Amino acid sequence: MKKILITGGAGYIGTTLTPMLLDRGYEVTVIDNLLFNNGDRMIPYITDKNFSFYKGDVRDIELMKKLVLDKDVIIHLAAYVGYPICRLKGDKESHSLNTKATQDLVNILKNDQYLLFGSTGSNYGEVFGLCTEETPLNPLSIYGKTKTEAETIVMSRENSTAFRFATAFGISPRMRLDLLINDLTYKAMTEGYAVIYESHFLRTFIHVRDLSRSFIFAIDNQEKMKANVYNVGSNNMNHTKKEVCEIINKQVPDAYFHYADIKEDVDKRNYKVSDDKINSLGFEVEISLEQGIQEIKDSIELLEHSLRYRNV
Repeated sequence: MKKILITGGAGYIGTTLTPMLLDRGYEVTVIDNLLFNNGDRMIPYITDKNFSFYKGDVRDIELMKKLVLDKDVIIHLAAYVGYPICRLKGDKESHSLNTKATQDLVNILKNDQYLLFGSTGSNYGEVFGLCTEETPLNPLSIYGKTKTEAETIVMSRENSTAFRFATAFGISPRMRLDLLINDLTYKAMTEGYAVIYESHFLRTFIHVRDLSRSFIFAIDNQEKMKANVYNVGSNNMNHTKKEVCEIINKQVPDAYFHYADIKEDVDKRNYKVSDDKINSLGFEVEISLEQGIQEIKDSIELLEHSLRYRNV
C-alpha cells in the first residue's frame, strides 16, 4: 500500500483528490493550516482507517520531518494560490510559504520519495504564440515568481514531477467561486450579469477532477514521468474569456455579460497552451467545460457567495 502525504490537502484540489486516493486503497495523510476555515471538508474521510489529518503549517520543519518519514509520495499543494492573495499577503510572506517551504521540504526528502508539485501556467508570464514546456518562463506577478522559484527547486531532484496546471473549474468539496468559470457561472445564475475585462484574452482550462486524476496518473507512471514538467489542461479547452461567456450563455440564456476594459490581468495569461507532452503518455481529460458549468448550475442552491468559497 502506497503512503501519500498531501500538503495543503484541505483546499480546492486536495478535497477532490483525497477521496480518489482513498478509493484506490492508498494511505493518505493531509496537512493543512485551515486558513479558510475549511476543516469540515475533511470530516467525511475521518472514519476511513487509511486517512489521517494534521492541522499545521508546512513551514514547521519538525512536524514535516515526522510526516514525510515513511511516505512513498508527497503531493505538494500548500501555497498562497493566485495573484490576489499573494498581493494581500505581500512578497515576504508569499515567498516564505510558496518558495522557502518548498526548499525546506525538498531538503528533508529521501531520494526514493516521489515528489509531485502543483505548479501553474502563470509561470509563463506574457507569451505570444503556443506555450509548450520548453517555452521560457517569465513570471510577472509575485504569485508566478514564487511558484516558478518553487518549481525550479522541485525539479532540482530527479524523483520529482511538476504540473503547470491550466485554470481549474468545477465543483469541489472545498468550493472556489473566485475561479473564472465558476465565478462567471455563479454570477450568471444568481445576479444575471457579469462584467468582463480583457475579453479577448485566451485561457486554457481543466476540471478539478481531471486535474486530480493527473496526480494519480503520475503515481501510476512514475518511472516515465519523473524528472519532467508537464502542462496539464486540454488542447480542446483553449478559449477566450468572451468564448467562455458565450458557452455559459447557451446554458443560462438570460445572463448578460458586459465587456469593458476596467482592469488588467497582472499575470498576462493570454496564450494557447499545448498539452501534447502529457497526452503522448496517455493522459486525457474527461470532463468538458459544458459539463462543469452544468454541475455548478445543479449546485447553485448549495452555494453561498462568500469568503468561504474564495482565496481572498
